[in-house]
Amino acid sequence: MPIDLVLRSRRVLTPEGERPAAVSVTAGRITDVQPYDTPPPRGTRVEDAGDHVVLPGLVDTHVHVNDPGRTEWEGFWTATRAAAAGGITTIVDMPLNSLPPTTTRRALIVKQDVARPKVHVDTGFWGGAIPGNLNDLKPLHDAGVFGFKCFLSPSGVEEFPQLGGEALESAVAEIAGLGGLLIVHAEDPAVLDAAPQVPGARYADFLASRPHTAEDRAIEHLIALARQYDARVHILHLSSATALPLIAEAKAEGVRITAETCPHFLTLTAEEVPDGASEFKCCPPIREAANQDALWAGLLDGTLDCVVSDHSPSTADLKTADFASAWGGISSLQLGLPAIWTEARRRGRTLADVARWMSTAPAELAGLTQKGAIAPGRDADFVVLDPDRTFTVDPADLQHRNRVTAYAGRTLQGVVTSTWLRGVRIADHGVLTEPRGELLRRA
Repeated sequence: MPIDLVLRSRRVLTPEGERPAAVSVTAGRITDVQPYDTPPPRGTRVEDAGDHVVLPGLVDTHVHVNDPGRTEWEGFWTATRAAAAGGITTIVDMPLNSLPPTTTRRALIVKQDVARPKVHVDTGFWGGAIPGNLNDLKPLHDAGVFGFKCFLSPSGVEEFPQLGGEALESAVAEIAGLGGLLIVHAEDPAVLDAAPQVPGARYADFLASRPHTAEDRAIEHLIALARQYDARVHILHLSSATALPLIAEAKAEGVRITAETCPHFLTLTAEEVPDGASEFKCCPPIREAANQDALWAGLLDGTLDCVVSDHSPSTADLKTADFASAWGGISSLQLGLPAIWTEARRRGRTLADVARWMSTAPAELAGLTQKGAIAPGRDADFVVLDPDRTFTVDPADLQHRNRVTAYAGRTLQGVVTSTWLRGVRIADHGVLTEPRGELLRRA
């Protein structure tokens, strides 16, 4: 088939490293990666990014779209526009905060029907594991969900209760038997119940209510279950750096456990959170600067596998000044890449590291073998980044439905100039095309 497009740049991030290259695209797939000066076939469309960096399109496996049912919080149209504007070409939607939650095959079909005409980027779905839906897990697995999410502590919404005791063990065994993946919000409810619960505007009080030990004990338990059942278990949004030695030891032993962290844990610190500023509230919480340094060390040594957003928006009225009652969630889908690049660059890391953490590793986690790399045979998903340009975050510029953000007023480095999905430019200097995303199934 003829080549549709050659995208070239002096800085292309390939699996072999950054180099000048010309990337050939045919029918939405990468067919070749050649030296920059390779003459294209006559008549081929050529796009030259100059000295801007071409990265593989980012893959965000932790996004709460809240559609259907709570579309006033977000929605597939706005969430995927924000993703495209931020260089993300693939998301995997979480099963809760939508009504109905994705805990049955019928609910998955409802969500897919809602999403199909709205998605600007490719979109997959997690299933949910809750008390009473053990028999629904195999039908969801057969329908192509990428795995199953559960909470060990209350989720914040009554239709998605926590999983514990024998029900958790049964779910681990069932999912392991399917060859599936269990992804877990890991906070121990007993530790949370015993922690001081002081309502009000003081961030220090909220932080004390979600101690490190809540994550650490939950992760110890999950490691034991993963070991017992030879199950694949993934720890979501790790905040507590004191859990890193547990994960590292389990990995070294051969336990099939992985873990992620999020931009807000790597770029924001408890010391800078103003009292009453619940746009910074999330569970588990943003912790101290020393904890952040340890998370970066865990990312660099491979204990942490990937960086994803945990984009969890709500309407502005739910972000009250009382940290105890305010909705917990950080909206960062559009800002994750520049936020991480700003801090990674300050710490002496490269865009190749960022591409590995935010594209290659999340794609591998979800089994998205066609995503996550600029290499022949992969989808022609790209993000073009001006790595040296800075901007100040203005919530009015965001594509999220509700533009409450912990990053408001921050100066970040790295501007997404264009985003490409299967060889088609879907965002160009902030201007979005009509939806071109596809719904994805587990391979």
